Amino acid sequence: MQLQELDAARHSVATRSGEISYLDIGTGPVALFVHGIATNACLWRNVIGALSAQRRCIALDLPLHGRSPVADGQDLSLTALAAGLEDFCDALGLTGIDLVANDTGGAIAQIFAARHPQRLATFTLTNCDTSGNTPPEAFKPVVELAAAGQLAPTAVAMLADLGSAAQLAFGTGYEHLEQIDPAVIRAYLEPWCGTIERARHFERLLVALDDGDLTAVTPLLAELTVPTLVVWGTGDDFFDVSWAYWLRDTIPGTTRVITVGGARLFFPDERPQDLVPHLEQHWAQAAAVRA
Repeated sequence: MQLQELDAARHSVATRSGEISYLDIGTGPVALFVHGIATNACLWRNVIGALSAQRRCIALDLPLHGRSPVADGQDLSLTALAAGLEDFCDALGLTGIDLVANDTGGAIAQIFAARHPQRLATFTLTNCDTSGNTPPEAFKPVVELAAAGQLAPTAVAMLADLGSAAQLAFGTGYEHLEQIDPAVIRAYLEPWCGTIERARHFERLLVALDDGDLTAVTPLLAELTVPTLVVWGTGDDFFDVSWAYWLRDTIPGTTRVITVGGARLFFPDERPQDLVPHLEQHWAQAAAVRA
């Protein structure tokens, strides 16, 4: 889907955690998509394009991403962002959700699912943070720059050269970054590094990444019986495929682990054909069991 099509389906809603911008496309049971840091709801555009004939596809922008604002001093911890996801679902009255998440959004979704399993029909995780790998080792130097206050000025300056900025921010996340629409890259970058003020908030977000937030809900994940699918790209520098099997061994509702050869972190955007059929099968099987 093109950005113009997405913008035509964009809405915003006031929640207890603040205003949230989101895409809402299609009709049917609700599929809710959660992105990670530095991207936004557009990450799911190609997945949504393939599924909107059979699902009401909702993809939100996390605070400071896309068109969702952030407030000074707003809590940006994973736990707070998961509470914001709950507030968003409350504001829209969403239940019986097919929840799908990627990257840091997967951490947020795990906390949400562990605490509110009754809201979910199914759960799907793609390459994402897990307890024991938050933030991932390869990303820690970026977090250290943020903690030192050195990331924000660099991030703002890099936006002057979109090609270089894309390579720095997303070069390891895509197999073929040169094929991604530059307008999408700009839509990813500007909300969090378009100004020094936003970039400082982004530093706060990175510094707030705490493995303890996921460790705290691991006992609840170990009781999660919601049908759970894990789809994992094997070419990811941040989230090794071993973490997919950690999720399988931790969440008793896991039905399958699907590996996608060579796929990187943002494969839902780049290779939707390697996710969509598995979602469709997962949802159909879960519906058959419920019936």
